[in-house]
Amino acid sequence: MDIIKRDGRTEQFNTEKIVNAIGKAFKEVDGVFDEWSREKAENIASYIKEKSESEDKSFSIDQIQNMVEDGLMRTKRKDVAKAYITYRYDRDRIRGNSTDKEIEEYLNGESETLNKENSNKNAILVTTQRDYLAGIASRDYASRKIFSKRVMDAHNEGIIHISDMDYAAQRALTNCELLNLEDMLQNSTVLNEVMIEKPHKFSTACNIATQIILGVTSSTYGGCTITLTHLAPFVRDSYNKAYKKYIDQGLDEELAERLANVDKLKDIEDGVQIFNYQINSQCNQNGQAPFLSVFMYLNETEEYREELALIIEEFLKQRILGYKNRKGVYVPPAFPKLLYVTQENNIKPGTEYWYLTELAAKCTASRMVPDYISEKKMLELKGYCYPCINKACA
Repeated sequence: MDIIKRDGRTEQFNTEKIVNAIGKAFKEVDGVFDEWSREKAENIASYIKEKSESEDKSFSIDQIQNMVEDGLMRTKRKDVAKAYITYRYDRDRIRGNSTDKEIEEYLNGESETLNKENSNKNAILVTTQRDYLAGIASRDYASRKIFSKRVMDAHNEGIIHISDMDYAAQRALTNCELLNLEDMLQNSTVLNEVMIEKPHKFSTACNIATQIILGVTSSTYGGCTITLTHLAPFVRDSYNKAYKKYIDQGLDEELAERLANVDKLKDIEDGVQIFNYQINSQCNQNGQAPFLSVFMYLNETEEYREELALIIEEFLKQRILGYKNRKGVYVPPAFPKLLYVTQENNIKPGTEYWYLTELAAKCTASRMVPDYISEKKMLELKGYCYPCINKACA
């Protein structure tokens, strides 16, 4: 005889499987599965087999389990029947609860999907585990409460794909942003109920910018983009602060200007290094480094174009260098993604900022970044050139 499994497949009837299942119920109650108990279990298994053969039909798993329950209830051991029913209920609940199974697989390190689905996340970190566990619960809730059965059936069959279901239950979250650093840096902002005043030098602005980025990306999913133009005014602040310091010390203007320029370049170097270290060494509440893109567009500002060019140059130089990993080997950082805009004053040899495009090409050859955006084509297609979400963030 055959039995019909839950997925519709058939399997050869095996009385020993029934005997073993009943034996677990006896062990649960008595602590042992002795000869008397085995005899009762074998009698029930034989009865089910004979019934199937006499009626010349196959029974389903549920039908067989119902007959086991009835057989146990006809004995004096109602306590064992109760244990078997409880065991069956627990197995059905576990079998039907995909959320528990997914959590168990992940915590046991057996989930290949979660262990490898995001190279920017270390699946063993507490922050990452918290995010993944929340994602499992969110997917379960969204599949039952937010999306209709018709939509979920289409998703499960591969007809459509519901993106970011692991955040679907958290409806207050947004996906991918263009951060207005200019407003937050120039007019102050609030992080974790702490007022952050306007910075007065470039390196401080870089530090605050990374804190803003960390805070925003902890309350969202996907990527975010900033433009370096918003940091450019603080390069001039660094120069003015240094210049005033040297004038106050009694130095003449020429020497003060020269020393202030040296300090300015050092502050740019320090600020970009701070920015890169912070972005790559910190984890947001999603359990990963902020998924960030940086926009480099010289024509975005006229007043601070010289300062912006210095920042772009330093970002490219430091990306070419990379940073040291735990073994002290220079490696390319994962973030930020760099978006370099080509335009009339940097696209041809001999133009004012051609040296930046050459540096960008060198960076591409060694680090596979930046990505390039044509100002001409963007103006043609969009009407204006603006910071956009990098394709890797979408």
